[in-house]
Amino acid sequence: MIRLALILLAAPAMAAELELRFAALERILAEQVFTQDGRHYVRGNKSTHCQFAYLEKPHIDADGSRLRVAARFSGRSAIDVLGGCVGLGDSFDLVMTATPVVRNGAIALKDVKVTTARESYYIRRVRAALAQSISKDLKIEVRDQARKMLEQPGGAYQPELAAFDLAEIRITPDALVLVVEFRMVVK
Repeated sequence: MIRLALILLAAPAMAAELELRFAALERILAEQVFTQDGRHYVRGNKSTHCQFAYLEKPHIDADGSRLRVAARFSGRSAIDVLGGCVGLGDSFDLVMTATPVVRNGAIALKDVKVTTARESYYIRRVRAALAQSISKDLKIEVRDQARKMLEQPGGAYQPELAAFDLAEIRITPDALVLVVEFRMVVK
């Protein structure tokens, strides 16, 4: 028994696949990104009455080899005049498609394309700004989520996630498949 444990511990870390269903990914996004009353502000915040932009109500699925995120956008680019806002603003549904990639150990998005059912000058500007912002700023940390799942206390042993590396991401019709290398230490 001890000999088998030593052989297993001496073996190099091997890749494992973690299938992250889209419903679980939506919950992770809500916890990490859509943190202000279910909103993700891409400009301003809830106290900036006339200058804000946010996404809410994300729904995630696959679009072939790309990730598809449908969401509601609300924004305003106006000035405050006697307590009222004068300027551009709108709310509309949009769809973002992107290729998920590994960036600094997290899930990031590249080649983001934003589409809408409606068209206007304001909406075109929003689409361009969102595509750039999401590509640059959005990331989903998976190391902490893996730690929560794998380091379940209880029993006579205390597991600890000693190393974790996100190596690759693939899309299936139901989930993101994360190829990870990790090392657990049991105390």
